[in-house]
Amino acid sequence: MSRHRIALFGGTLAFYLAIVWAVLITSWLVALDWKVMLFRPYQQWPELHPFLDYYVVLGQRGPTAVMVACWLGWRSWRQHTLRPLLVLGTSLLLLNVTVGAVKLGLGRLGPHYATQIGSAEMFAGGDIFPSGHTANAVVTWGILAYLATTPRARRYLSAVSATVSLGVGLTTVYIGTHWLSDVLLGWAAGLLILLALPWFEPLIARTEAWIFAMRERWRERRDGTRPVADAGPQPVLLPQSMATDGRGAAPVAAPAEPVVPAGHPTAAVRARAHGGHPARPGSMPVAPAGVRRPQPHTERGPRAGSPARPMTGG
Repeated sequence: MSRHRIALFGGTLAFYLAIVWAVLITSWLVALDWKVMLFRPYQQWPELHPFLDYYVVLGQRGPTAVMVACWLGWRSWRQHTLRPLLVLGTSLLLLNVTVGAVKLGLGRLGPHYATQIGSAEMFAGGDIFPSGHTANAVVTWGILAYLATTPRARRYLSAVSATVSLGVGLTTVYIGTHWLSDVLLGWAAGLLILLALPWFEPLIARTEAWIFAMRERWRERRDGTRPVADAGPQPVLLPQSMATDGRGAAPVAAPAEPVVPAGHPTAAVRARAHGGHPARPGSMPVAPAGVRRPQPHTERGPRAGSPARPMTGG
């Protein structure tokens, strides 16, 4: 919340309380309400009535919420974020709680149900003060300007939302469903909600993070995936002389090659397989790959028990 926004919030709140106080004490504002109502604008300009009957729908909570939610839902899908929809839901919740509580608490009757000329018609069981149509138009269309990503778009959308909410409020006075003071309080109530939204941004961010975390858990349960806790023992590399039976069974030793005499016809073929040198009879077989060949001990003396050869030539 910037200082400028806090100053606007304080000024709007003071205006809101002043309107309520002026109606409670039956001031000049109530007299103005009666003058406008007795003027009956819908009889002065009847040609506007068909158009304004449709225009006032822009302030009804159901249709406007659906239209704006579709647009913000598309933005949420494109931007991979739930913030636009969560901001809209938070603003509508605040609107229903605050405006609804004041409506039921003050209980003002509308122009069509007024019983005494010049009376404020307060605490009579009504639900007309402030105007819900006007406050809903300010909040619903003002959310588009609040969520704008560029200053230029914010200016244009602010002008559009102000025009729509102003027209909706005056249309309710034209039709005769609201007093003029109802519309003034509805404009202030909707503006207060828009100005207070930055205070709820941390809560909106935490809610978005929680929803994404729940989605990931649900996906893990659906796919049956679990994080690997322990990789287990590593596989042991076997020498090439070990083979399997072709069915994934336990490894078995490879059969030994038969000894072929030097003069046999297959000796040359096997010699080429061993590097081009024919195997000599009686030589040590080549150790399989992966097995270390024992080295001869150079410091070992003559084998015990072998007779010494006699020295000759001397």
